[in-house]
Amino acid sequence: MSISARGHKVARLGAGTDGRSADLVLRGGAIYQGVDAGGAPRFAEALAVRDGDIVGVGATRTVEALAGPRTVMVDLDGRTVVPGLNDSHLHMVRGGLTWTDEVFWYETPSLEQALDLLDERARRVPAGTWLKVVGGWHPGQFAERRSPGGAELTRRFPDHPVYVQLLYEEAVLNAAGLRAAGITRDAPDPDRGEFVRDPDGEPTGTVRGIGAFLHCLAHMPAPSRADQIRGTANLMAALNAWGVTAAIDAGGLGMSPDMYEPLFALWRDGAMTVRTRLYVGPLTRGTEHQELMGWLRHTRPGFGDGWLRHLGIGEITIFGCHDLEGLTDFVVDDTSRRQLDAVCREIAARRWPLHMHAVLDDTISAVLDVWEAIDRDRPLAGLRWSLAHAEPISPRNLDRVAALGCGIAVQDRMVYRATDSAAVWGADAVRGGPPLRDILERGIPLGAGTDSTRVASPNPWVSLWWLVSGNTFDDGPRRIERHRLTRAEALDAYTTGSAWFSLEESERGRLDAGMMADLAVLADDYFSVPEDAIRHLGSDLTLVDGRVVHAAGAFAGISDEGAGAGRSRT
Repeated sequence: MSISARGHKVARLGAGTDGRSADLVLRGGAIYQGVDAGGAPRFAEALAVRDGDIVGVGATRTVEALAGPRTVMVDLDGRTVVPGLNDSHLHMVRGGLTWTDEVFWYETPSLEQALDLLDERARRVPAGTWLKVVGGWHPGQFAERRSPGGAELTRRFPDHPVYVQLLYEEAVLNAAGLRAAGITRDAPDPDRGEFVRDPDGEPTGTVRGIGAFLHCLAHMPAPSRADQIRGTANLMAALNAWGVTAAIDAGGLGMSPDMYEPLFALWRDGAMTVRTRLYVGPLTRGTEHQELMGWLRHTRPGFGDGWLRHLGIGEITIFGCHDLEGLTDFVVDDTSRRQLDAVCREIAARRWPLHMHAVLDDTISAVLDVWEAIDRDRPLAGLRWSLAHAEPISPRNLDRVAALGCGIAVQDRMVYRATDSAAVWGADAVRGGPPLRDILERGIPLGAGTDSTRVASPNPWVSLWWLVSGNTFDDGPRRIERHRLTRAEALDAYTTGSAWFSLEESERGRLDAGMMADLAVLADDYFSVPEDAIRHLGSDLTLVDGRVVHAAGAFAGISDEGAGAGRSRT
């Protein structure tokens, strides 16, 4: 059976009758395998898949020899195939829980179009239902270059409470939203939050701080368990459409153990479409050690299978070491250092991977002080410990990370907040951060991601555009040329680079024989489109473990129903 990228035949993946021929052959395009030892991109003409693995890649004639009578032959019509993208720091579990009842402004080009999306939601739900946009956007992406105001939202949506959150900077509510959230003249400001008021003491509709955000979100009804499961599946489908085949969930603030149940329900039903690796951590400030010991006692790194697996502890260990967005004064005090030392020693003793949020260089210094002390007693090399974010990290601390054998996961947070960060750290720190070239030259493992869904869009192509161009949405300082990556380097960070963090760089991230058949057929050529077009790319055909998890356009007829699905890896 054959299908062309210009045709519309329904095709089905199926193993060859002799049990040895390929399930699928991709030909007629450019198969990007990864970089060679010198960092140059490698391309092949064709690729064959069997039982979830790549069984051949190279010249068309050689790969076609692996086909049998039931092999699906896919003509790419010149398209580029890349390894499946792997977000090394994503909040997919939390994002999936509310995916069904949020409105998303990801990459929406104008405020008017963004408000139209709220209009569409308002027409579908009863009056009194919350309309909410919870992060992932920035006014710099809009033609109007501004956020909506509370009065504007009140005029446009008089019958629905509205909540629009800008990253973790502030949120705006309309009048109905203020009433529904109990924010009145007499309402006290919450801990770690502020209800902004006018000179007469009346709430303006703007709230700031994590405490204020949590206050508002707590007044919104939680989706049903069925909607949480459906939302998690829909978020995975959105990621598949961008070519994402794997993600490392970073854990983070507010992640209680029961919040993982919708994900595990999909796993039990065999309905996952994104390979997911889990960092887990404490929920409550002050009881971190007890909660982490619960995770350490009751689960193990590697528990699960090829679709869902526990990975390690992250991104929070001790709340006193968590410097949020790195935009306010923060000091890791002696008590927090001692607490961090105690829990990290337990983690190291059990040989768990560890992934720690650390933005400011002073925070990184405090973390590395603890890690170096532990390393002297119990070497950390090989445990896959890593830092997240670390945009303004100093050369000295990069040397320390390299000496410990640890990694750094970077995300495109500066796309949205370069201006704010420059105001606090200085413009030069933003122009040089993250210091991507310095990380690579020191041999530090580098993983790429988004930190979505609140502080950025989950669209990996925005992150890849940022890695290559250094540009931002908010007109902030652009990253200097030295620390901009080539397209191959950026893609490598998003594939085999990210796989390092879950100890899987020898299994996926490259399109070589013997690797997992996780790949994306792109709608346009990543390597030749204009630089600004990178952020608008997507996938026409996405495979995970040899299974079709997304097919669009000319490939919409391809499915793997009933045959040829790859095996789960243990």
